[in-house]
Amino acid sequence: MAAGRKDAPVAAGARPVHRRRLPGVTLRPGAVKQARQESGLSLAQVGKGHVTAPAIYLIETGRTRPSLPTLEHIAHRTGKPVEFFLAEPGGVADESQTRLLELEALYGEGRYDEAIKLGESLLELGTSAYRLGRIRYFLAMTYLQMAQAERGEVLLAEARAHFEAINDPVMLVEVMGAEASLAYMTQRPNALELAEKALAACRNLKPMPEPLESRMLFVLASAHLTNGAWDRSIKLYDEAIKASGTLFDLRREAKMYSGLAWAYQELGQLDTAARYATRSVAVLETLRDRVSLARSENNLGMVLMARGDLVEARKHLDRARELADETDLMVGRSPILASLCELCLQEGNVEQAGALADEALELAERMNERPHVAAAHMWKGRVADRLGDHATVDREFELAIRGLEELGMTERLLQCHGIYAEILERRGELAKAYVHMKKALQESRPGLLRTAQNGDKASSA
Repeated sequence: MAAGRKDAPVAAGARPVHRRRLPGVTLRPGAVKQARQESGLSLAQVGKGHVTAPAIYLIETGRTRPSLPTLEHIAHRTGKPVEFFLAEPGGVADESQTRLLELEALYGEGRYDEAIKLGESLLELGTSAYRLGRIRYFLAMTYLQMAQAERGEVLLAEARAHFEAINDPVMLVEVMGAEASLAYMTQRPNALELAEKALAACRNLKPMPEPLESRMLFVLASAHLTNGAWDRSIKLYDEAIKASGTLFDLRREAKMYSGLAWAYQELGQLDTAARYATRSVAVLETLRDRVSLARSENNLGMVLMARGDLVEARKHLDRARELADETDLMVGRSPILASLCELCLQEGNVEQAGALADEALELAERMNERPHVAAAHMWKGRVADRLGDHATVDREFELAIRGLEELGMTERLLQCHGIYAEILERRGELAKAYVHMKKALQESRPGLLRTAQNGDKASSA
């Protein structure tokens, strides 16, 4: 089992960001009252769930200026775009547009720390209201790349509200795709549903931007990959590559190659997996995206280990850990530690393997990465097996199996049952081994054992 792996191509553990109070936004005189009257709403109805009726009155009469969230609420309630309410910002608007383009460039170049610093500063500028949705979107995407899901989730919700208020269906699809990415990155059960909705919404656009369809196919492929649907994910990655046409995003290309490598490895096609994993690393090296490169180096190391090339696997897995250290990558580091644990076991260094399994478990628990917690328990069980500690083996596999059952992760669960069955068989506990092997078969092919048993009865009759 490649349990030391692998985060799906794209997270808890977010560094808290304290938002200062936003300055008020300069409004076009009479805009709020006009919007309220045209929508047929009272003062209380406009402010409902956010501010009081007197506060709306003060905003209407120009005695106070609303914050950006309050303006977005008014826009959503009255059905007007945010831009409807804003006074002409003159040259400042041009400056905010320039800074937004700079934010997009920093994100695109993988300069995530700089992008976060710039994006957070832009959120505090009332004159950025014209660009607020896109600022939040690109800042959220940056946080997701840094595996800081908590902050990214808040920003995506705010971006969605903005694009709904201004009726921007294209950017709404982008946000939906990002929300699906967040869901599979954090192992939420609704990830596949969200990805399918994002693709459907994309295809309902008239006209439909082809690059956008490619991005949504990528998101859906990655969701299937996380669920262990290897053939389906390969098909969707191929569709995403075709849909991208000539406007191909190199960073997404690298992630597609990494996803394809993962899927082909799980299907046992190691040469193909190695080719895709190598391509992913090569592209990310040119982009200098060290966070994504850490994950791709881990994936390549896993493929090489599966091929039996431990020397080359060691180079790439050590490189993955170095990159994780350099980028302060916390969420997603546990799979790298688990990969190194597996490599140490294959090298015969059981003591070091045990230390890595302990470190992987501690980190996964701290980051609340439940799938990686279960994987770490399994690796601790395999280390204990090497040491002949049967009681610890049983305890750790019980924790791993229970965790995977609670998560509903069928593919990983059947692998875990299978590995434990092999250990029990070597110990001579054949009856117990049969129970777990039977569970593994039932998970992979429901009804398989009944069919086999019926066949045995028929042949003996």
